[in-house]
Amino acid sequence: MITDYKQAKEKLLTDCNFDCQQFFMQNGCVLELAYSELLSDNIDKAKNLFSSLKDENIRAHWALFLISMIEGVLMEYPSYFELRNFLEIDLNILINYFKGDYVEKIIRYSDFMFTINPEVLKFIGRVFYNNNYYEQAMFFLLRAKEYYYHDPELHYLLAYIYYGNNDIEKAEKSLADCIRVLPDYFPAINLLKKIKNNVK
Repeated sequence: MITDYKQAKEKLLTDCNFDCQQFFMQNGCVLELAYSELLSDNIDKAKNLFSSLKDENIRAHWALFLISMIEGVLMEYPSYFELRNFLEIDLNILINYFKGDYVEKIIRYSDFMFTINPEVLKFIGRVFYNNNYYEQAMFFLLRAKEYYYHDPELHYLLAYIYYGNNDIEKAEKSLADCIRVLPDYFPAINLLKKIKNNVK
């Protein structure tokens, strides 16, 4: 039985269950309950709960936009900061819950979200990268690089994927680009040393 908020929230992020939902309900945690309903595929319940908070809670406003993308009818529009603060986190949670259909529907709106916050392509690419979906990560990271060439992390993430695919030449090129942008970027320096040591 779940007895404290921290325990319930951690459970929500990994594997929400009945006890988790009961805790949120009994303790007036409306936002968390709404997310648990969304992750349980009770979209209408989630929408109603988020709607009750949207004027006072930026995360609830964002979640309504998230649901509108899942449903394929944009009813809400996110701010630059909502995309920056919540898109990556929520995509990661959805992947963790095996909600691939939700993720697919959301990323169909990547170009629209890009018009509000151009870093969206990087956020999506990084989510896929962190969940070992390297082909999908590569697609979004390469697109992001067209607009954010001077972001060293983009070059590093691409280099790591190339390295994993044993494409050493492209990995070294991406690492060189990364270090050119930010000479002290330690992860890139470290990976380049690793590559050089393996080549010898």
